[in-house]
Amino acid sequence: MLATLNDIFKMAEEKKIAIGAFNVVNFENILAVLDTAEKLNMPTILAFAQTHEENKVMDLDTIGPVMVLMAKQAKVPVVVHLDHGINLDYIEKSLKMGFTSIMFDGSALPYDENVEMTKKAVEMAHKYNVSIEAEIGKMAGITLNNEGITENRKSDRSNYTVPAEAKDFVEKTGVDCLACSFGTVHGEYFSEPNLDFDLVKELSDATGVPIVMHGGSGVSHEDYKKVIANGVRKINYFTYMDKAGGEGASAVCPTKYFHDIAKAGQDAMQKDVESAMRCFVNMD
Repeated sequence: MLATLNDIFKMAEEKKIAIGAFNVVNFENILAVLDTAEKLNMPTILAFAQTHEENKVMDLDTIGPVMVLMAKQAKVPVVVHLDHGINLDYIEKSLKMGFTSIMFDGSALPYDENVEMTKKAVEMAHKYNVSIEAEIGKMAGITLNNEGITENRKSDRSNYTVPAEAKDFVEKTGVDCLACSFGTVHGEYFSEPNLDFDLVKELSDATGVPIVMHGGSGVSHEDYKKVIANGVRKINYFTYMDKAGGEGASAVCPTKYFHDIAKAGQDAMQKDVESAMRCFVNMD
């Protein structure tokens, strides 16, 4: 069944858990996430990032309607979320398609411009009665390339989200949740994450809205639990799920039929997704 972020955040806050937002770029991704969510009887988030289309991995016109249809048919609440939308026309396209949540990412813009653009995105989203996420701060150690690989470089608070600024941003824009920088990176980790757990609590207290953790793959279960205890209510997850799928498919190669490869990848992704979901909701 379709849900908004605000719908599931109520439950997440009551139970002091986080909901996984799993980026999907193919049908096997979608099945891996939804089958696991139904198995655990937990809400989940199907996400598609604008960068997936820009990198020619998948396009919104193809995957978006499938995400919405599968979410409607699911036995648990499912949010269909546009991740890292950087263009208002693209965001509106997803809203017209039936997405129930959007993220406007203006984190690369000067602060005042980010505020103004986010306000426009908030007005647009709320016209469709859907939730909206935004982002301030810089992710540590991001190096984007066609493979999505990231080098992790240790950083400090001078590069992270400032609580007073986060409070001001939420008050001025009216966003429903906020993605913040506190030491994670997008993509694959090549060294231990350097997370500022105290900052997460400060950001949660300052803003009064759910905090979103981007760069969620590759973090230890112990660190997940610490950030969740300090106010993180949504964790974005993709790279290590996709990596597990690749390893699962490689295990059956060479093979005669493609569907055997697809199923092996899906099964491997489901194991990885289940491990993440169980940790996020304190079931492991």
